[in-house]
Amino acid sequence: MASHDESGKKSNENEVPTFNAENLQSNMKVVYYCRTFMSIIGGVIAGICGFTGLMGFVVYVMVMAITSVCLTARAGFSIHSYFDSWNRVLLDGFLGGLLSFVLFWTFAYDIVHIF
Repeated sequence: MASHDESGKKSNENEVPTFNAENLQSNMKVVYYCRTFMSIIGGVIAGICGFTGLMGFVVYVMVMAITSVCLTARAGFSIHSYFDSWNRVLLDGFLGGLLSFVLFWTFAYDIVHIF
């Protein structure tokens, strides 16, 4: 992940950190790709395990929570070096992967348990 610029030697406490827009956009793409990939993997696992109803959505929430923790760990737990807020890692793209999850969840469930 690309970090923001720290060109000043000594910073003031009231100084607002500057971010390179290209690096921030690149980091957000990585977050979205990871969330989409993990949604697909989680959907396949939920389908193969035979989860139905709300239990499948609980699996989705757990997969997204684990993904958020892994992304935070990958950033070295210093989110403000790579993103402008915690919400970028923890919540952005949370519902974006839901459609992919449901698609692969039903697909894997149908293949394993119905056919």
